Amino acid sequence: MGWRTMVFTAKNIFADDGTVDMAELNFILGLALRDGKIDDDEKTVLRNVFEKVKEEEVSPATWQRIQEIRKEFAI
Repeated sequence: MGWRTMVFTAKNIFADDGTVDMAELNFILGLALRDGKIDDDEKTVLRNVFEKVKEEEVSPATWQRIQEIRKEFAI
């Protein structure tokens, strides 16, 4: 059920301003990690979020964190 909450959250994040900031990124990652792991459905949601993010539209720190999450959790 966690991934469904993530999908709803992601839609709201992008509806707000079309991109993601560090606080939003940390929030959606926190949803995925509520049970201490990220399952395949949660990875899919995160992957879809990351694919919508353009490097030039986010802060360097947010972009770096996205890359770290991708690597750490094989997304």
